[in-house]
Amino acid sequence: MKRLHRWGYGLVLVGLLVAPLLGAYPVFVMKVLCFALFASAFNLLLGYAGLLSFGHAAFLGGSAYLAGHAMKAWGWPPEVGLIAGTAAGALLGWVFGAIAIRRQGIYFSMITLALAQLVYFIAVQTPATGGEDGLQGVPRGTLFGLIDLRNDLNMYYVTVAIVVAAYLLIMRTTTSPFGQVLKGVRENEARATSLGYDANRVKLTAFVLSAALSGLAGSLKTLVLGFATLTDVHWLTSGQVILMTMIGGVGTLFGPVVGSTLVLLLEGKLGQFGSLLTQLSGWEGFTALGQSVTTAMGVMFIFCVLAFRRGIMGLRAGKRRPAAGQDGA
Repeated sequence: MKRLHRWGYGLVLVGLLVAPLLGAYPVFVMKVLCFALFASAFNLLLGYAGLLSFGHAAFLGGSAYLAGHAMKAWGWPPEVGLIAGTAAGALLGWVFGAIAIRRQGIYFSMITLALAQLVYFIAVQTPATGGEDGLQGVPRGTLFGLIDLRNDLNMYYVTVAIVVAAYLLIMRTTTSPFGQVLKGVRENEARATSLGYDANRVKLTAFVLSAALSGLAGSLKTLVLGFATLTDVHWLTSGQVILMTMIGGVGTLFGPVVGSTLVLLLEGKLGQFGSLLTQLSGWEGFTALGQSVTTAMGVMFIFCVLAFRRGIMGLRAGKRRPAAGQDGA
């Protein structure tokens, strides 16, 4: 089975490398990759530590603003901007985690939501973020002084390299001794504590790592798109990453990638799909689909909760092991 997984990952990587050559729009694929990284980082916390954060947009958006401002106003090169954004995500994660990690269940989730809303209001009020207009015109610059990122193709392959490296880090983390302890804390915290593990420290470490990777995703998104907006720190983005993870499969390595791809395709292509249905059926009502993306995602979320809680990849993993957390691809 592991060999099959390796073949699957290899095919996905080859597909990513040749996608621009086959006519795929590089900017859209890069956006999908950024959100796939964001969802995978969130899944590290929810799927492997069992912690449901309602405020993960704070790490994505906070880092997006910091990296964007550093590259635009201070003239930092892109590699330093990405590192600064990742560090900002880690720092925010440490603050959030230190405050919320000792609470359980809904209390933990609500504290993360409250802290994320605080970050949102700071973003609204701070002049450096551009307020409701957002931070615009962030330059891509030149990576290490050698690679011109203003070229979409160069930017694309740099994005693929960064996301693949981050994904390998997540994969290695989940299969490492730390990952096994994390799963032990998720399954039975009291037993893990009785075995001598500091459960709060383990969960805080996972929280900081998840926040840092979310910060990397936000910084990379700003570099790709050239802007950061209030949407990045809005609570709806926190809900969106939950939706992406649930659709793909909580606790599966590849599930968040599948979920984020489906959600972004739905956002971008639902209008075209509605037009196609209108042409086929002759009913003009389908043209309203493009204006009902939020409703469609809400219906999808309800359907996932009621019909297949393990998501697309989780269903596949569940055939092999009917446990609450799935760790396969």
